Amino acid sequence: MIRVLIVDDSLFIRTILRDLLKDSPDIEVVGTAVNGIDALEKISDLKPDVVTLDIEMPRMNGLEVLAALQKASAKPKVIVLSTLTSRQADMTHRALRLGADDFMLKPRDVPNVRGVEKELVQKIRNLVALPTIVKPTVTRRNEANIIVLIGSSAGGPPMLDTLLSALPPDLPAAVVVTQHMPEGFTASLAERLNRVSALPVKETGSGDSLKTGAVLISKAGFHTVISGVAAGDGRNHGRIIHSTAPHLHAVRPAVDKTFASAARVFGPRTVSVILSGMGNDGGEGMLAVKTAGGKTMVCAEEDCLVYGMARSALTRNCVDQVVPLRNIAREIARAVGQLEVNDV
Repeated sequence: MIRVLIVDDSLFIRTILRDLLKDSPDIEVVGTAVNGIDALEKISDLKPDVVTLDIEMPRMNGLEVLAALQKASAKPKVIVLSTLTSRQADMTHRALRLGADDFMLKPRDVPNVRGVEKELVQKIRNLVALPTIVKPTVTRRNEANIIVLIGSSAGGPPMLDTLLSALPPDLPAAVVVTQHMPEGFTASLAERLNRVSALPVKETGSGDSLKTGAVLISKAGFHTVISGVAAGDGRNHGRIIHSTAPHLHAVRPAVDKTFASAARVFGPRTVSVILSGMGNDGGEGMLAVKTAGGKTMVCAEEDCLVYGMARSALTRNCVDQVVPLRNIAREIARAVGQLEVNDV
């Protein structure tokens, strides 16, 4: 059993989280705490494996709890729960720097609550199950000739844990992940994923070049557009351009923007994947990848919290493979390896 302690000054959140976790046969909520002082006492007494931690609490806040836990000889894994404000985005990033292991947005009301159940359970299981990654020493990364594109939204972050942690450290392609997320939180997502991936992960910066064996997370608030740069080998290499063009599908970054622009630059040297997500974003972009001769795959429905984005691609008849989450990293590596061998 995975022992969980819930820490939040809101009775509503404590009750909801306990209810969300009670039906998971491998998770036991061993207690709740109402502030940081209460939390530290119960962590010492109850020895939880995982703590869900509110940031802003009376008497002692979540950042102070994390600072205190740094001195502990044995400490639980910590998931920080954040609300949707720029102040909380900054505090979430600080929390990860202080040793928090993961984060997720706190449900704001009852209609939004049930949608986070699967994501929270996955995050808890991932913290216990994912191995510690030792990154290989790489002195130089070349301009990428092959690009892997991953698009996701609701339910995506814990799936990205599973996928990126399984990618080989010598993957001969650049990886660009476009995850729908509020502004201010993609830097924290990149930092979190950098801990579980053998490949280096960072948030995009406008002008970033696409390098083999490196992962870029699309910065929230901008569309990530892939621009071509002529290279000596007669091919185009890629650069990241941040675009403030209007929202598409009510989001920015939009997966369609990233996929379609990458397909124009990399053509058949493009591998695209859609994970969990609500709405239609990604379907047109995956069609553009398929039309350009690239490889397309979506995650199997049973592994997704929401299947709207994957279905938008499936209805366009542009999907080569429907793949269980546990196998997607292997299929990406296989597709990239075939492109490298064939030198498309």
